[in-house]
Amino acid sequence: MSKGQMTAGDLMLAWPRPASNWFEAAPVGNGRLGAMVFGGVHRSRLQVNDSTVWSGEPEGPAKALAEVLASGAGPERLAEVRQAVRDRDYRRAEALLMSFEGRYSQEYLPFTDLWMSLAAGDDAVYQGRTLNLDDGVVTEVMDLGGRTVRRLTWASRPAEAVCVEITVEGGTADMRVELSSPLRVVSRTADVSGLALGIEIPVDGAPLHEPDVAEPLRYGAPVPGGYDPFAAVAVRIETDGHVSLETEGMGSVETGGTGSGDAWSVRGMTRALLVLTSSTSAADFWARPAGAAPSAPSASSASSSATREVHLKRAVRRAEAAVAAGAGELLRAHREDFRALMDATGLVIGTRRAGTFDVERHVLTGADERLAATVMFQLGRYLLASASRPHGGPPANLQGIWNADLRPAWSSNYTININTQMNYWGAEPAGLPECHEPLLDLIERLSRTGREVSRELYGTGGWVAHHNTDMWGWALPVGMGHGNPSWAIWMMGGVWLAQHLWDHFEFSQDLGFLRERGWPLLRGCAEFCLDWLVDGPDGWLDTIPSTSPENSFVSGGSAPESLSFSTAMDMALIRALFTHCLDAAEALGLDDPFSERIRAALPRLRPPGIAPDGRLREWAEDHTEDDSHHRHLSHLISVYPLGQIDPVETPDLAAAAVRSLDARGPGAMGWSWAWKIALRARLGDGRTARDLFLEATRPYSDDPVVNVPVDGSVWGGLLPNLFSTHPPFQIDGNYGLMAALLEMVVQSHGGVIRVLPAVPAEWPDGSVWGVRCRGGWSVDLTWRGGELTALTIRNDIPDGVRTARVRHGGTTAEVSVGGGEEVRLGPSLNVRERTASR
Repeated sequence: MSKGQMTAGDLMLAWPRPASNWFEAAPVGNGRLGAMVFGGVHRSRLQVNDSTVWSGEPEGPAKALAEVLASGAGPERLAEVRQAVRDRDYRRAEALLMSFEGRYSQEYLPFTDLWMSLAAGDDAVYQGRTLNLDDGVVTEVMDLGGRTVRRLTWASRPAEAVCVEITVEGGTADMRVELSSPLRVVSRTADVSGLALGIEIPVDGAPLHEPDVAEPLRYGAPVPGGYDPFAAVAVRIETDGHVSLETEGMGSVETGGTGSGDAWSVRGMTRALLVLTSSTSAADFWARPAGAAPSAPSASSASSSATREVHLKRAVRRAEAAVAAGAGELLRAHREDFRALMDATGLVIGTRRAGTFDVERHVLTGADERLAATVMFQLGRYLLASASRPHGGPPANLQGIWNADLRPAWSSNYTININTQMNYWGAEPAGLPECHEPLLDLIERLSRTGREVSRELYGTGGWVAHHNTDMWGWALPVGMGHGNPSWAIWMMGGVWLAQHLWDHFEFSQDLGFLRERGWPLLRGCAEFCLDWLVDGPDGWLDTIPSTSPENSFVSGGSAPESLSFSTAMDMALIRALFTHCLDAAEALGLDDPFSERIRAALPRLRPPGIAPDGRLREWAEDHTEDDSHHRHLSHLISVYPLGQIDPVETPDLAAAAVRSLDARGPGAMGWSWAWKIALRARLGDGRTARDLFLEATRPYSDDPVVNVPVDGSVWGGLLPNLFSTHPPFQIDGNYGLMAALLEMVVQSHGGVIRVLPAVPAEWPDGSVWGVRCRGGWSVDLTWRGGELTALTIRNDIPDGVRTARVRHGGTTAEVSVGGGEEVRLGPSLNVRERTASR
């Protein structure tokens, strides 16, 4: 079969019934448009998101900065804060810092709902839904009294559309189609070709955790000559049946009519193709280069001042072009595009992958943990490829691109003290490097707004970001002047994001990217850090104020405190950034005096320390944490993902990290489980990694609509559609599990490719292919009976011979591999065969 067709080796998830709620629906996405497929006969819902539909406006971050500065925040007050922290006058320090908090970043919002109703009697039988994790198509089969109806749903990247194909065998069917939105609908149009809505987007959206905001979702008028918070959605339909419209106040209008109605109907069809497309003002903003003027042309030749009529026409034009291509071509192009990503890399734990697996019976029961691991790995890749594509829109947020709530938990925004980063931990090694690009675009935009915040708020150079951001590039602290400093006051958000710039280069070895995008952003971030560091009384350079997100310690007065100096996380992040800057300058052959400043500062950063109880120190001083089982593992960032602590290279620190993990204990929520699994994998503890995986993948039995406390006192799990939940649902758990599972099988930090470093005895068989490694390598391997049976090392850099260092168990080998060549190794890492790469 061709790449554009479904294949016998595909991995399919199955549900026998339509979704009764959002947490049972199946996700599809093309990086811009995402849809949750509920399925069903009589009234089927397709809940649709557009990744650019956020509350807020482009000028929001600048306006918020002006408000904070007007409240008295700035470099002079920062000096007072620092002195108060040094004096351990934490109440005064917190009071002063409240003026540094802006209001909040904006909300990711639901967009539209497409409703499809088939005329059916009581004898109609719904035969189930499947989601193909290799080609991104949801298939439903229904029996309507002897007539077989098949409905395929997919989100096409080439067509920029959500597509639905319906076929009827053994007769004809009647169908009604409606289009609605939970947002403010300001125009409705309908004709025989389909439906369209004009939708206003709120200019401000308060998080659910700010209940005292008088108007949580506030709409506003367009700015003359500026930004208009508007979005258009169009549905175009092609069918062989008899079409009519149901228009408001007009009843039914036969073929040829037009109106301002809600519904479109067809009688006697044997086939129908529905496509849904969008056009938004925010998408035009996002498409402009970061820092461009509001009226600057976008990459798509549209401007941010496009009229509402232009948006409606653009959405309709896109839908008409997709319909004209036909269902067969749309599906072929989608499958070819999607498989190019999904076929690149794979992981099988055990021997089962191909087939159709009932989610409840085969995955959530825990009867086959190896199958569950295989499914969760591929599901994570599927969700990232569906939510994050280059030139599509902003990166995957707290819920990817799927959200049905007008006030989602944590605004479904970008929480950059762990959650956003975890979304992309697997992008490079799991063969999805192009899916990383939207995050790099956000970093670039954030560097612009963050430069103003750095200069005006702190008197520092470079750029800064804190705890949250959004598609507009929010760079301030959040909290509305009452946010607890343990999460609101953290100046390292941009530093952690900058790690992704280096990761993208380290895996690809793309000097063009490093020169044009990576180096300027890394340098700007390091400039902030150099100015932020201050001389400590003992000769070290300190960050102050400093927190260990989102933890607190017990002070001498037994009160929980969060403000301190030079936490382990701060030091690890800055050390990594400075090291990457020096390596980048060397790779690019730059003679930059800035590097000398970094070389002078680097040895003055406080090194990681071991507390008297043998654990890795979280703060610069030996404090007792307020919550000994805290869900965050901030001080262990030096183990994973930064790779600064390793059992071979730094055994004492690695042992201290193990003691810290043991003390934290198991459990919590999806993302915390994922981080713990990755940490155990880096520390070579496959047994505990497996135990944590089994905890993380048990079904969640309570009401997923009810958000539980954030303290981890209530454990999460998997929802019926395999979304990871706390609750609330947060997709970082899915993405993190995918990355953590791969770490158990292949690692590539510290200049060494490690194979099977943390595979538990209970997973004796398996294979991976196309795993990308730092340094421009990729590997395939298989193991049987707990032993490595085959290993292929591939040099993905086309020019020259390079040497790969490979470690398996206690054996380390150096293997020379020519550009574009692959070398097959035996279990003892001996060379067996050399061939040109496929």
